[in-house]
Parts: sequence; C-alpha cells; structure tokens
Amino acid sequence: MIYDISHDTTFDYAQPVSVSHQLLRLSPRVSTRQKPLHNRLIVEPAPVMRKTRHDFFGNEITYLTVQVPHERLTIRSASRVEVGGVDAALLNLGPTWEEVAAVIDPPASKAALEASQFAFASPYVGIDDDVYEFAKQTFTKGKAFLPAVMELTAVIYHDFVYEGGVTDVWTPVSEVLAKRRGVCQDFAHLEIAALRSLGLPARYMSGYLLTHPVEGKERLVGADASHAWVSVWCPDFGWVEFDPTNNLMPSDEHIALAWGRDYGDVSPTTGIIVGGGAHTVTVAVNVDSVAL
Repeated sequence: MIYDISHDTTFDYAQPVSVSHQLLRLSPRVSTRQKPLHNRLIVEPAPVMRKTRHDFFGNEITYLTVQVPHERLTIRSASRVEVGGVDAALLNLGPTWEEVAAVIDPPASKAALEASQFAFASPYVGIDDDVYEFAKQTFTKGKAFLPAVMELTAVIYHDFVYEGGVTDVWTPVSEVLAKRRGVCQDFAHLEIAALRSLGLPARYMSGYLLTHPVEGKERLVGADASHAWVSVWCPDFGWVEFDPTNNLMPSDEHIALAWGRDYGDVSPTTGIIVGGGAHTVTVAVNVDSVAL
C-alpha cells in the first residue's frame, strides 16, 4: 500500500511568542516493511534556522528556530510512504524466550549487542516486581518467544480498558498495571516493561494507524490517529512488531514514524518558547491510500 499522510500541529498562544525553538520527529522511517517516498515540512511563521540530522536511534530530527513574534505556530508534515504486510507465519517459528534472553545477556553477536540497549528500564518504562509477576503469567518455562509475545499482546488487549483522559505521558507503568486502563501509549509502555523485566529486548514504536469509519458514516479528514505499539528483537528474524491496543501484528495499515526506548525518545514535537502564556495544541492526522 502507498499512503499520503498529513500531520498538522497548531500551537495557539494567549500572548505573543518572541522566540520558538522546536525539535521535530515527523519524517517516516525506513524499515523492512516500509519505504518513505518523500517528506516535506511546512512551518508558519517561517523559521530563520532549520537543520536536519539523525538521532542516536536513527530517527530523522529537524531543529528549527522561529524569531518572528507570533501567536500561532503551525507545523505540517506531508509524506508519501509505501508500506508492506507482515508474515504471520513467524508466530510458528523461532527460539524460546529463555534462549532469546540468553543471547542478550551477555550479547552473543553484534546484532544482540545493539538490541540489548532495549532490554533495560528507561525513563518512561519502569520495572518492578509486579510487572515481573505480570510477565511471568504468560512467559512460562520453555514457551516459544514470538507466540508468547502475541499472547501477552492479547492479555493486555482483553484485560485492560482503552480509556482516554485517565493517564498522561508521565503516568508510570505501575499505575497502568494497577488501574488496568489507559491508551495506546500506556499499553505499549506496559508490554515493553513486561518484556524487559525478563531480559528481553523491546522498543517503543511511534507512528500512524489508518482508521476506518463506522459503517454508514463518512470518513472525516484529520480523524486518523497517531499511534504507539511495540517491536521485539528475535535472533532469527530481527525486529518483529506487535500492537497491544488492537491485538495484532502491525501490517500495511501501521506506518512507523520513529522508534526508541519509550515515548520520550520519539515525541513528534518538543519545544522551548519565550513568551506565549497559556496555549493550546491541536493535532490532526490524515492518512489516504494512493490509487495506482
């Protein structure tokens, strides 16, 4: 599938902003199932400085500075991306989870060494005894790794309630586990924490999910979603993705924007401003399939 994606972010300020420094992660990634065809960033007011590079995890980041006094800042990312499917037969293959953990500690290869950085606690992914016990309910002795991850994905999907407004970006994993409710970001952090508690490498995936309207309703422009899911490393297959919010392996309707240890590594927009006072942020995402 080929998609045209627009990601519009609007900051409205109660008072003029004299200087705005922004760090953006809004360029889709190259991966085994995804190929970006083009990406364009449009910023108003126009920045006086703009630089692009890649961060530690390989995500493309853009730094920009706006020095014109403004009460509104708009950022649009316009991309075209080709996305492929996934072979669900992977769930019938591969090593046990104990074998994966043994390859990671100590690292048995260069690939294992690179993956091992995703096997530890991180700022938004805390690990404690409760998380470990939660993980052990699924990861019993000798169970195959990828089927166990799919089972854990299903447990979160069925046993946790998707509910907006009950958590925020700073909500710890322990609270999500105790309350058993949250949103995609929370479920991704929880699954990652559970896997890492067993010494297994898991990274946070940020991107877009193509949504479908209720039957009989028109599809609304801007109503598609930013989304979060999980990717785990398996020695035989590399990185394999799972979505606990939807209980599936992401395929050609998941578009990856960035990845890292947790949300803090992949935030689409991060900024520092001078002035502005109170402000509101509006985000609209639109994903359209391209007819060939």
